Amino acid sequence: MTDNAIEIQGLKKTYAATGKSAAKEALKGIDLNIPRGSIYGLLGPNGAGKSTLINILAGMVVKSAGSVKIWGFDQDQNPRQSRAAIGIMPQEPHLDPFFTPAQSLDVQAGLYGVPKAQRRTAEILDLIGLTDKADAYARSLSGGMRRRLLLGKALVHQPQILVLDEPTAGVDIELRNMLWQNVRKLNDDGMTIILTTHYLEEAEQMCDAIAIINHGEMIVQDSTANLLGRLDSKTLVITPDTAADLPPLPASVTGQALADGTLTFTYKSSTTPADAVLQIVRDAGITIRDVKTQEADLEDVFLSLTKS
Repeated sequence: MTDNAIEIQGLKKTYAATGKSAAKEALKGIDLNIPRGSIYGLLGPNGAGKSTLINILAGMVVKSAGSVKIWGFDQDQNPRQSRAAIGIMPQEPHLDPFFTPAQSLDVQAGLYGVPKAQRRTAEILDLIGLTDKADAYARSLSGGMRRRLLLGKALVHQPQILVLDEPTAGVDIELRNMLWQNVRKLNDDGMTIILTTHYLEEAEQMCDAIAIINHGEMIVQDSTANLLGRLDSKTLVITPDTAADLPPLPASVTGQALADGTLTFTYKSSTTPADAVLQIVRDAGITIRDVKTQEADLEDVFLSLTKS
């Protein structure tokens, strides 16, 4: 067994031409290793190839070329074992409206061949906060409750890997916080989590490492800390004690006077110390009432890597 939960090499997928649509190369030779026990972000713009990759992992789309190993099992040689090692929480809720949450979990466990004595329906309902709705029809559940049930269905066979596809899209803050608490608990218990999201702030806070895909190609894969360190940029936001104009600045610093009276100064922290910027402000006779620092975040990194 390797130290990786997922090992992908040279993964390609080309969708055949249909009608007036030409053939589309969705994945163009993806290489990706996801360490065991990590929370790993899989990011990219719409149409980048993320959903195709996830559907290949789930066994719902047949790859055109390359190899995929899930928990050490080759997807081609050991399809049952590789599929049993992974649970998928899909983006869109597809639930039988006439099943209760308890029945949905029980049926899902049966589809995975989990013996009745080993099913954890009550435990999972408690984890996802649906114990009091165990016997309610799924059609009566709110949108947030249905998303919780999707998470429960992905956990019925005790997978080693959990894939969350846009898990917080359109949900309220309470549900989002509950979901992340559950994810942290599952990860603390040893489960590997793969997350796709357009909420880059969530990815920055939750993920140990991140891969960014664009146009079917792997743009970058690195630890979250290393990615954030790629943009050597900081901004000082200064609130003057009285109204002030932007002072003359050296080429290494760019500034802007905002409508609310604050002044911003952007510089490279590797070459320009913050004190040097503050000294420019002082030398201009500006009295500082307040100052705060803004650093590059994951959204800045993401946009810089996917702007083409």
